[in-house]
Amino acid sequence: MRKKLTIELDENTLKRIDLMIDGRKIRNRSQVIENLISRIINRENVKKAFILAGGKGTRMRPFTYEIPKSLIPVQGKPLLQHILDLLRKYEIRDIILSTGYMGDKIREYFGNGSKFGVNITYVEEKKEMGTAGSLNLARDLLEDTFLMFNGDILANIDLHDFIDSHAKNNGIATIALKPVRDPSRFGVAELRGNKILRFIEKPKTTVRSKLISAGVYILEPEVIDYIPKRKAMMETDVFPKLAEEGKLYGYPFDGQWFDTGTHEAYEKAIKGWRGIE
Repeated sequence: MRKKLTIELDENTLKRIDLMIDGRKIRNRSQVIENLISRIINRENVKKAFILAGGKGTRMRPFTYEIPKSLIPVQGKPLLQHILDLLRKYEIRDIILSTGYMGDKIREYFGNGSKFGVNITYVEEKKEMGTAGSLNLARDLLEDTFLMFNGDILANIDLHDFIDSHAKNNGIATIALKPVRDPSRFGVAELRGNKILRFIEKPKTTVRSKLISAGVYILEPEVIDYIPKRKAMMETDVFPKLAEEGKLYGYPFDGQWFDTGTHEAYEKAIKGWRGIE
């Protein structure tokens, strides 16, 4: 139920509000104010990010014979540091890193995170747990809504808008989505509105959707209840179940995004990534 509220604002504030009207998502002053209030309320509920940094990065050998994939440099910074830059920009400073392969080198570089303006806690995979299984290691640390990142992506995404979209959906998980020409290396989402009807991992046949998982998620802590007590993948063991129950949503975004899973993709990222502004 919506109720009307009358407020008085000075002329300079109104001018700034008018600059936020884009004619697409935001069409009038009321929507600007509602959007701003919603963002403030919702972002207070998301304080943590969980980052997967335990993979062996076999497709990036020989680099990953000597360093973990998340430490591979892009424009003078490790991949993982670019993710921390994004999180710090949106005042999300409580970070959980899931490490495994060469995890000691990640700890040595990032420490407790203080040099990078964040607070880092580590969980360690004694054996490969997959993109979902490692969340079981952090169950006691994830009591509220949280962000999750694959540690090998570069994404410039409006996290406040992402969080706001998730809160409005009232689902368990929201996946950031990017359109790509060739989705065959990724997980493809088929949507109705913003609800994901099904999630196809690395499709081998032609699909209509070109929206792929960007490796950035907002999750409710209940998602951990969907994860088996073994090596498990978000893409195949968790998201299909959530989609079947109508609890999985998508968030298409326009910002820069690069996958660095292959040498070719890594080269494109080095040349094209503009960083977090």
